[in-house]
Amino acid sequence: MCLAIPGRIVELVPGANRVGVVEVAGVRRKVQLGLLEDDPPETGDWVLIHVGFAMSKISEQDAAEQMQLLALLGETEQALDEVRGYGQEDREGHSAPNQWNGKPNA
Repeated sequence: MCLAIPGRIVELVPGANRVGVVEVAGVRRKVQLGLLEDDPPETGDWVLIHVGFAMSKISEQDAAEQMQLLALLGETEQALDEVRGYGQEDREGHSAPNQWNGKPNA
């Protein structure tokens, strides 16, 4: 099942690719922030993440409710496994697969 996962932005990575480091239940990974150009996120903001992209900003309360929903659906571990897969290139030395150029599907 494809679900959006809430994460808190802990770092904005300098550069043209609008990347941030998010934390989800103690796991930190890089995600693309380019879809949030109209309302740029800041460190400390909460976002919903799907396949390595921050899709929208949300409140901390909404993030907690989303995590509770994932738990009720029995999807918490699957969601955390998905997050663990983001940004693996950082540890393994491979290039990033999701380079955001500001254009969807490009």
